[in-house]
Amino acid sequence: MIQVEIWASGGGTNADAIMQYFKGDDVIKITALGCNRKAAGAFAVAQKHSVRAHYWGKDDWNAATILEQLKKRKIDFIILAGFLKLVPSEVTEAFEGKIVNIHPSLLPLYGGKDMYGDHVHEAVLANQDHQTGITIHEVNAEFDKGKMLAQYGTNLNPSTETLASIKTKIQALEHTHFAPTIEAWIKEKVGF
Repeated sequence: MIQVEIWASGGGTNADAIMQYFKGDDVIKITALGCNRKAAGAFAVAQKHSVRAHYWGKDDWNAATILEQLKKRKIDFIILAGFLKLVPSEVTEAFEGKIVNIHPSLLPLYGGKDMYGDHVHEAVLANQDHQTGITIHEVNAEFDKGKMLAQYGTNLNPSTETLASIKTKIQALEHTHFAPTIEAWIKEKVGF
């Protein structure tokens, strides 16, 4: 069994879609969820799917504690699903090629520190872009600089798009493509 932990910071809609996708999978199991915000909706998502959840507090957010906890839980892969903290470089090194993230733009556009969620969508609106999308990529020590695994786009009409319409389109792409891409990525890594 391949044990996977999801890290999230917000409502957990991507975590929910991923947990639902892997429900009943005999090989890939979502066994834990970590969150850095006490009031995040991701905790309710974990409870709904009977997945153990834990809080990454300030005192816990250091490489030694993170690596110790991951080892204790026997985690093989980590999925960042709306997780807004930079993963310590010691963790990305220890899990090199085993951490995946989703970003709400077609990288390299609108990537880097402080470019997440609505910040990205606002930039897309301000620039009157005709296309946006998502990028699924491996994680390294820099924001949004890891190896790209997949990109999926959607067309926009700059004269009629709103922040809400872009968010809806991006979430639809995320919920459709993130979990299958994760599955293919893990299976390739372990030689399925």
